[in-house]
Amino acid sequence: MKGFFQSNIYKGTLKKICVPGLNCYSCPGALGSCPIGSMQAVIGSIKYNVSLYIVGFISLMGVIFGRFICGWLCPFGLIQDLLYKIPSHKIKVNTKVNNILKYMKYIILLVFVILLPMFLVDEFGMSPPYFCQYICPVGTLEGGIPLVLMNESLRGAIGFLFAWKIFILVTVIILSIIIYRPFCRYICPLGAFYGLFNPISFYKYKVDKNKCTSCKACVRKCNMNIEVYKKPNSTACIRCGECIKVCPTKAIKN
Repeated sequence: MKGFFQSNIYKGTLKKICVPGLNCYSCPGALGSCPIGSMQAVIGSIKYNVSLYIVGFISLMGVIFGRFICGWLCPFGLIQDLLYKIPSHKIKVNTKVNNILKYMKYIILLVFVILLPMFLVDEFGMSPPYFCQYICPVGTLEGGIPLVLMNESLRGAIGFLFAWKIFILVTVIILSIIIYRPFCRYICPLGAFYGLFNPISFYKYKVDKNKCTSCKACVRKCNMNIEVYKKPNSTACIRCGECIKVCPTKAIKN
């Protein structure tokens, strides 16, 4: 919290350690680094093509937890949950549309987090963190806005890029009120990475076929548009546990 009062970013030893969730490096209250930001920074340097530490760390988290981290440990996930609780007309995304849009986060992971930092470099062999710089609304909310509000010199440097990031953030906030976790579902590259581990993670869901009546109560309850009784370990599942609570025969367990 000291960073908020001093209008600066903590740059101590703890910043060398990644946290498992999406956490902006530039947030005045952040003690650890964001794994996505760290991955881009290392890929875009002249010293490394890939960081074994970062990939190893988030892979370990994925193997143990899968997207449980998205559901329970990510601060921006919590913000989206709170926004969705605001009374309003809710939209359940059409299954066909959802099945197309869900691949967008994998494209973002591949293009903005890996390929662009790896190949689109300057004359010094360096590249900017493309996802953080041009897309990430988490960085805008946790880092950009607080620093601009607290630092008068930064307010004079605001330009089109900051306005663009504010537009993305406002769009995500509005969509989060009417659609359940749109950032997690369609944009977040870290969620895309963790989702790959859902089918093999230690923390997974199991459906007892002897108890399951295919009543689809879990499907109706699931805000992530998952046919839980068929695919309990879908890459989209954030392990919120709502399907377990609503199952009338207690066929779903973790």
